[in-house]
Amino acid sequence: MRAPREFLIAALSRVLEDGDISRVELDAGIPDAGGLKGAELKAYLGLSYWSDDADIRAKDPAYGPARREGLKLLLQGLADPATEPSLSMESVMSKVCVVAAGGTGGHMFPAEALARELAARGWRIVLATDHRGEQYAHAFPAEERIALDAATGRGPIGLAKAGLTIVRGVFQARRALKRLDAAVVVGFGGYPSAPALLAALSQGRPTLLHEQNAVLGRTNRWLAPYVGAVASSFPDLQKVPQGVGARVTLIGNPVRPDIRALYDRPFAAPAPGAPIRVLVTGGSQGARILSETAPRALAALPEAIRSRLKVQQQSRPETLEAARQIYLDAAIDAEVAPFFRDMAQRLSAAHLVIGRAGASTCSELAVAGLPSVLIPLKIAMDDHQTFNAAALAEAGGAEVMPEDAVTVDGLAARLEAILGDAAKLEVMSRGARAAALPDATRSLADMVEVATRPV
Repeated sequence: MRAPREFLIAALSRVLEDGDISRVELDAGIPDAGGLKGAELKAYLGLSYWSDDADIRAKDPAYGPARREGLKLLLQGLADPATEPSLSMESVMSKVCVVAAGGTGGHMFPAEALARELAARGWRIVLATDHRGEQYAHAFPAEERIALDAATGRGPIGLAKAGLTIVRGVFQARRALKRLDAAVVVGFGGYPSAPALLAALSQGRPTLLHEQNAVLGRTNRWLAPYVGAVASSFPDLQKVPQGVGARVTLIGNPVRPDIRALYDRPFAAPAPGAPIRVLVTGGSQGARILSETAPRALAALPEAIRSRLKVQQQSRPETLEAARQIYLDAAIDAEVAPFFRDMAQRLSAAHLVIGRAGASTCSELAVAGLPSVLIPLKIAMDDHQTFNAAALAEAGGAEVMPEDAVTVDGLAARLEAILGDAAKLEVMSRGARAAALPDATRSLADMVEVATRPV
C-alpha cells in the first residue's frame, strides 16, 4: 500500500524533530497506519537504513546528520506535488561508495575526510581495509567494514604467498561489492586497497584513485592504467605510467575541517620582543634528528632569539626526557609530549614548524600558511618526501634540509636566519599558502559523483 503523502510528511517531520525514530508514534487516523512506531514505522516509511541515536553515537557522530539530510531531501520531494508519494529513504540514500585504503594513517586520514563529505551528501559509506587499518578507523563514518586479505612478500616464496592472499581478497571483495551493489570504489593506496579495486574492475564498476604523495605509490602505480581517474595531491606527480597522465586531476590532499579553517586566518609574525612559537613534529620517525638535533639547534640560537622561544615538540617516549633536559638546560620554555591531539590549535599559534615532509604534513602546512623547515625521511619509498617538500619549497613556503646534511650548527644557522627576520616569516607564510589546495575534500567528492553519472 502507498503511504498517503500527508502522512509521510507528518511522520518524517516528527522523526526529524525528535531525532530518535524509536520514540516516534503516529496515529493520524490513516488506514493501516495507526499506532505504528519504532521498527514498524521504519519499514512503513522505507527507512531501513535509519539508526536511532544510541546506534548513531556508537557508530559515528556523522552517521546521524547524514541520515537527517536524507530525510530533508525526501521531505522536499514529498512537498512537491509533481513527485510520486511512493518515495522512500532508499531512493535518496541508495548509492554505496566503497572506500579502500591501506593500513597507515597517511592512507586512512584522507579516506576518512572523503567519507565524511560523501556521507554529508547522502552517500552510504563502506570501508575496505585490513587489520592494520582498523587502528586508524575507530571514528571512520562507515556503516560497514570489509576486512580484506592483502599482503606483501619478498623472494619467490613470499611473493607467491602474497599473490595468493591478494587473489583471496579479490574474491572476498567481489562478493561484498555484489551484495552492496556498490556504485563506485575509491582507492587511497596501500596493498589492502588492491583487492577492492581489482574486484570493482572485474565487475565493470566505476573506480578512481587518490594519491597522497608527490610520487605515485606502488599499488596506485600498478592500478592507475586501469581505473577511471587519478586524483593527485601535488602538481608534479612522479612515476605516472605512460598513457595515464591525461586522466590525472590535481585536487590536493583532503584535510580535516579544523585544519581547513586555518586557511582563512591571517598569519601574524612575532612582534619585536614577543614570544616566537616553534612547533616540532614527526619525532616518531628518525628520533635523533627531531628529538635531539632539533632541540640542540634551538638551544644554540643567540640569546636574543632563544629567550623568546616557546617550543612545542612531539617526541618518541624513549627520547622525551633527553629533549626536555636539553630545553631545560637552555632555559627554553618547552612542552614535549609523544602526541598532540589538538594539532589544529597548535598550528594556528605557531610561527614556524620543524618536521618531516609527509603528504599530510605538507598539505596542512600549506593550508595553514605556515613557514617550515622540512627534513625529508631519507628511507621513504621512492624518496617521496623530498618531492613532497619540493612543492612547498618552490612556492617559497619551506626550506628543505636533506637528512644526511643536518647538523646542530647547520640547523641552528638556518633557524637563526628565519626566526630572526619577521619579514622573512611573512614571505614564507604567503608562499606556503600559495601552494595550498584547501578544498581537496570537496573536489574529490565531486570526482566520485561524476564517475557514477550515466555516460
